[in-house]
Amino acid sequence: MHPQAPHQSLVDYHALSSYPEEQHNFRNLVITYQSAQCLTQVWQSAAEKFPDIPALSDRHAESPIEITFRELWQQISQFAAGLQANRANLDSKDAQTPARMALFADNSARWFIADQGIMAAGAANAVRSSQTERAELLYILADSGSTTLVVEDLKTLKKLLPELLDLPISLVVLLSEEAALTDLPIKVLNFSHLMETGENYPLRLTTADRSTLATLIYTSGTTGEPKGVMLTHGNLLHQVNTFGGTILLQPGDLFLSVLPSWHSYERACEYFAVSQGCTQIYTNIRHIKADMKLYRPHLLVGVPRLWENIYEGVQRQLREQPANKQKLVNTFFAWSRSYIQAKRLATGLDITNLNPSMPAKLVAGLKSLLLAPIHGLGRAIVYKKILEATGGRVKIAVSGGGSLAMHLEDFFEIIGFPLVVGYGLTETSPVTHVRRPWHNMRGSSGLPMPGTEIKIVDPETKETLAAGGRGLVLIRGFQIMRGYYQKPEATAKAIDPQGWFNTGDLGLITPAGDIVITGRAKDTIVLTNGENIEPQPLEDACLRSSYIDQIMLVGQDQRSLGALIVPNQDALKLWAMQQNLELNLPEDLITQPVQELFRQELNREIKNRPGYRGDDRIGAFRLINEPFAIDNGLLTQTLKIRRPQVTAYHQQTITEIFT
Repeated sequence: MHPQAPHQSLVDYHALSSYPEEQHNFRNLVITYQSAQCLTQVWQSAAEKFPDIPALSDRHAESPIEITFRELWQQISQFAAGLQANRANLDSKDAQTPARMALFADNSARWFIADQGIMAAGAANAVRSSQTERAELLYILADSGSTTLVVEDLKTLKKLLPELLDLPISLVVLLSEEAALTDLPIKVLNFSHLMETGENYPLRLTTADRSTLATLIYTSGTTGEPKGVMLTHGNLLHQVNTFGGTILLQPGDLFLSVLPSWHSYERACEYFAVSQGCTQIYTNIRHIKADMKLYRPHLLVGVPRLWENIYEGVQRQLREQPANKQKLVNTFFAWSRSYIQAKRLATGLDITNLNPSMPAKLVAGLKSLLLAPIHGLGRAIVYKKILEATGGRVKIAVSGGGSLAMHLEDFFEIIGFPLVVGYGLTETSPVTHVRRPWHNMRGSSGLPMPGTEIKIVDPETKETLAAGGRGLVLIRGFQIMRGYYQKPEATAKAIDPQGWFNTGDLGLITPAGDIVITGRAKDTIVLTNGENIEPQPLEDACLRSSYIDQIMLVGQDQRSLGALIVPNQDALKLWAMQQNLELNLPEDLITQPVQELFRQELNREIKNRPGYRGDDRIGAFRLINEPFAIDNGLLTQTLKIRRPQVTAYHQQTITEIFT
């Protein structure tokens, strides 16, 4: 293989001199790629700068792998050359919309190599999980106009037959080492065969620029057929070049990767971490707890469900302790909660009191000083042990893909775990906002990313609202998608002539500029009395109960709210033992003691929620035994509840709630 001669290094270094030293610990340099015109050039530069640092590590793969940055660039180049050598159809009439290649696979080093190999060859990819339903994968193949298909394995390929043969696919590449099918009229190669053909083939490196289409990421299609979000190289480079204002990593730091690599959120974080010379270590939900202890990562990226699982794991261990130890730990947490709440108010970071008076801030400051020794003692004898389960050296953890319940905010702040929250959508590449470590407004989604504009408008009139007004969130910036692929009407509906993208989210902006997302416009539940209820904050409050594992509110056009609840069976069984009750699940979910327990839990958590109103009360509810999961189609790949699907799946139960 003979790729183009290495270009002049595109790595630029910028000291963060614009941030006062006392606000944060950013004393090193941020690596940016301001001169890069396409994402491919980032990996070429990274190979020059960090040649011998491990780039990707995957010990859970069928054949464990660890490759350096030099080897990563070599393999990306080989994969790209292999596509060209095998006459993958790379012709396109539109220079800004190159040929498309579908990539249906899941987290692995080979996914990254294939993803960037496709781009280096001069194509754009259409990505999705290999676990996605067959009909959706076939739809994406046809809609994207892909001419090459890269798949996880032979099983995925067979899933797409025979309809695949009716599509203009001329080449199929397996990321596995399985023997390729020989009885198909389409050329099929496994990973090694493609790499072998690319090894000595002269690569014609992409000439893409920032306006060139890089990838199509299809929306989940919860309210209709999926739409292909067109993200350009410029969109993705914006994320690589702006994350450093929040996340500072050093070459050789470890990033433990668990979310789906094809998803825009995980993908942007992966691109950034690897661009900084970090080692990306692949894990999964099954192994993440063990891998946190084993690798002791510096960066974690997750969705609320991940942080809920960590929290619930701690609570489960606590419930198994003797009563006197439980009381001691709970006492420390209660004092520490008072400490962090006082500190938030004193420092202007209390989202429930955005304009505190000076006397209130002084009193809160004094209270935090008085409670600091007790909180410090809690850290020394309780919280330190909890942090050890995460490896003990996380520099920053980022939560995205949904709101974070306040009890989780409190928990992670108390134990000293550096968790921040971001906001964005697939259509925004995805990050538009993220909290800063030195300005961590709990309950918000943080400040805008550089080069990002935001305004709040009335959902009906689209008139801009005054500061603090709650309405529809519009965003404009370099990360906004080009549009929906071959859907000009949907694009015009989402992006106005001035470039403002309609997020479909409701929110407000704090005096300091943080965005607070209050719900989805289309998720709003309207009761018969005309009250509009945003379900997410109420659901987050209910999840404080150790007996509630999952919950979804219902009640559109009803007199009151209802709820579908998936109980935490471990907590429920322990409660039954303490009550000397025989509990047979799921039959006994309808018994009076269990129903009374959940009624008490719902009432308490809803009433304890800041801003409680009478209409927030949850009326009837049903306990359901089957969890909302990816396998039954009720959770997205990033573990968010698919409300329309849950409503359809449990329609009979919902009807019973209100009759």
